Amino acid sequence: MTGSVTAQVSTSAGGEPRVLAAGVVVVGDAARTVIADGAVALHADRITAVGPRADVVAAVTAEHPGVVVEDLPDHLLMPGLVNAHHHSGLLRGTAEELPVWEWLRVHIDPMHRVLTAHEAEVATRLCYAEGLLAGTTTVVDMWRFLAGGSRSAQLLGNRLVAVPYAAEHPKHHFFDTLDDVERLAADHHGAAGGRVEVWVGLEHPFYVVEAAQRRAVAMAQDLGTGLYTHCSESAEEVAEFERRYGARPVRALEQLGMLDAPRTVLAHAIWLDDDEISLLADRGVGVVHNPVSNMKLASGTARVRELLAAGVAVGLGTDGEKENNNLDMFEELKTASLLAKLRDLDAAALPSWDAFALGTTGGARALGREADLGSLEVGKKADVVAVRSRTPRMTPLVTSGPLLNVHHNLVHAVRGSDVDHVWVDGAAVVRDGALVNADLGELVDEARATAPGLFARREAWVAEHGLPDVAW
Repeated sequence: MTGSVTAQVSTSAGGEPRVLAAGVVVVGDAARTVIADGAVALHADRITAVGPRADVVAAVTAEHPGVVVEDLPDHLLMPGLVNAHHHSGLLRGTAEELPVWEWLRVHIDPMHRVLTAHEAEVATRLCYAEGLLAGTTTVVDMWRFLAGGSRSAQLLGNRLVAVPYAAEHPKHHFFDTLDDVERLAADHHGAAGGRVEVWVGLEHPFYVVEAAQRRAVAMAQDLGTGLYTHCSESAEEVAEFERRYGARPVRALEQLGMLDAPRTVLAHAIWLDDDEISLLADRGVGVVHNPVSNMKLASGTARVRELLAAGVAVGLGTDGEKENNNLDMFEELKTASLLAKLRDLDAAALPSWDAFALGTTGGARALGREADLGSLEVGKKADVVAVRSRTPRMTPLVTSGPLLNVHHNLVHAVRGSDVDHVWVDGAAVVRDGALVNADLGELVDEARATAPGLFARREAWVAEHGLPDVAW
């Protein structure tokens, strides 16, 4: 489809407007607009016009003669990707080949017992950098010591929804606490001009006593943000919910009041029945699909088609570097589409536009940020990604008519390494495939120097204490 200029540049925004002009603009809107020889105008942190290049440039220069026009003829402009479920970390390739609850017991919980704030911050710098370089502008990070994550986001320029791993339970005293979450929110919520948000995160409902569950909901209400947790990631978990609460997981969360937050988001949500899907839709609960992680940990295949049909807001996530093992959201787009087709033995399941939406507007909607994020529409945040289009993976490139293939190429062919430039809040954070605000080599060296100490302390702790009987 061919778009037209949707608005002129506002004269009330601070700074000078700019125009990004490219061979193709994929707006990511409900109309699935694709504009050949298009442009996006930015003013301060907002998008102020989208349409054909000549029309946008004319509209902007009418108010701002001499406006800077950045020409990117061999690129495609698209919305920044929203990684709606992510864990930073330093365990990539060292926690392998176990199902999820055994994997937690053997590798992950022992790591959390010895993790330091410095190690956690180093991990965020590397992980956020990896995501930015692959076109992720917003990351929901469920991790520890996220004051360091806030500093990393402020340095690198990405948008961060900080969701601390919180746990309050005698067997899980080694995670962040709800007191830590309160301090984090007081010090960092709204940082970097609003690029950093703090939500209330629970590692898992099993890791929190019921009084703390109630407090978590109250905190989310006070903050006006949301409550975020893992749920229904494995069949064993469903059975344990039924044993503890006499109900399946989503119904149990409802009984516990955990759907009463201003926004509740559940990561994974694989083992849902029809009643639970209906309840999620009725209560406006967001879900984050993590296809690569779900496959790697042999957790199961989420009912994405049914969730979308019910009207549930479904986003997409990489999960962590240790359970994926990369943070390339383009790979996640492709895997989501292919896994849906395999699950239903239907080649038309989760078509390319729907898969693309999971990583953009779907994630924004799950987080309650659809008014600001997820598409290149006037008034939204200026989070823009430029993908190289003069490549084998984007050839042929058909921008209109019955053979339109831009969306298919983006979902099934493009990789994160095809990203050339990234803007967040209108500021360039990736240029020519390199970070603007940090040196990637230095971040890699820092992480490589830091990880061995974490490995050694984890090994020493297990040698002294042994492994817990069960992860929960």
